[in-house]
Amino acid sequence: MLLPYSLIRPIFFSLDAETVHDVTLKTLKLTQNTLWGRLLLTQPMVHDPLSLMGLQFPNRVGLAAGMDKNASAIDAFAAMGLGHIEVGTVTPLPQVGNPKPRIFRLEEAHALINRLGFNNKGVEVFLENVQKSHLKKQPSSNPTPPILGLNIGKNAITPIENASQDYLKALEAVYPYADYVTVNISSPNTKNLRTLQSDEALDALMGALAEHRERLTSRMGKRVPLLIKIAPDLDHAQIHLLANTFKKHCPTDKSAKQGDWGIICSNTTLLRQGVEGLAFSQEAGGLSGAPLLNASNAVLAQLRQAIGEHFPIVGVGGIMGAEDAKSKIKSGADMVQIYSGLIYKGPELVTEISKALKTWAS
Repeated sequence: MLLPYSLIRPIFFSLDAETVHDVTLKTLKLTQNTLWGRLLLTQPMVHDPLSLMGLQFPNRVGLAAGMDKNASAIDAFAAMGLGHIEVGTVTPLPQVGNPKPRIFRLEEAHALINRLGFNNKGVEVFLENVQKSHLKKQPSSNPTPPILGLNIGKNAITPIENASQDYLKALEAVYPYADYVTVNISSPNTKNLRTLQSDEALDALMGALAEHRERLTSRMGKRVPLLIKIAPDLDHAQIHLLANTFKKHCPTDKSAKQGDWGIICSNTTLLRQGVEGLAFSQEAGGLSGAPLLNASNAVLAQLRQAIGEHFPIVGVGGIMGAEDAKSKIKSGADMVQIYSGLIYKGPELVTEISKALKTWAS
C-alpha cells in the first residue's frame, strides 16, 4: 500500500461511522480494478495453505461478513492478501434495515456497536456484483485465489416460523457462485433470529438445508460446504445442545476436517463487558471489537471440546492483532476472520496476522 492506514484513520474517524463505511465501499468498488486502485490496495499474499471442508485456503485469515453486504468490492478485499472473503449478509429481498444512526464507535475500547439489521440490496443485485468480480481470474503470481463465502439471512418481514423458506430461497440463488455458504442465524438485530439456535429449530433448519443441498448438488454437479454462524451469548448447556445437533447432521468421526458443514464462532454480543461507562455503550445492537475477544474465545473453546477435534470451526470476534488471532487457534479455531480490527488497524492487519500464524504454526 502507498499510504499507511494510520495516516488515513483520523480522517475516517472524524466522520459518521456509516457514512465513512458507505463512501469507502463505493470508492473500493470504483477503483478496485484500476491501476490506481491496485497500487493503493495490493499487499502480497502470505501463503500458508490450509485444507478445510474440501477447499484449499491460501492462508488462515479471512474477511468476516458484514463489511461488504452487497458484494460490491470483492476484488478490492482480494488484493489485500486475505485467504478468504465472506460477503453478505444478503436476504432474498432488498431491505433498508433499522433506522439511523445505527453504527457507533467506542474508540477507547477499539469496539463498535451496530444495529444495521441486514440492510442490503437483495440477492439479485448481490449476485450481479459477485459475477462481475475478477476473483477467480487471479494472475499467475497468485495461482491460489482467495476462497469466496456468501452469507445468507432472512428478511425482517418474514415471520420467524417461516425463516427456513428465506434461507432455502437464498441458498438456491447463491449456490452456483459460492465456494461456501454461511447461514446467519445469530445477528442480534433481526427480531427473534437467535431463536433459530435452539436445538429443535436448528435441527429443523439444518435438515431442510441438507435436503435442499442434496437437490442442488445433483442438479449443479457441485457440493458446497455450509457453515452456521452462532452467537457468543450462549451458556454451557446451550453450547452442548448446539454441538449435539451439529453432530447429528454431520458426524465428526473423520480423520481430517473435510466435512461439508462448519461453524463460524461468533457473531456480535449483546453484553457490554469491557465498555461500561463509555459513550454509546448503552446503544442497542451487537458489540464487536476488542471487548468481544474473551467471551467469544470462551464459547469457542467449549464448542471445540463438545463437538470434537474433526469439525471445522472459524474463529471471529475481537481480533485486533497477531496474539488475538493465535488465541483463536489455541481455543480451537482452524482459521480466523476479521472485521472491526480492519476498521481500527487497516489492511496491514491482514499481513501481520497471516505472517504470524504461518511462523507460529511452522
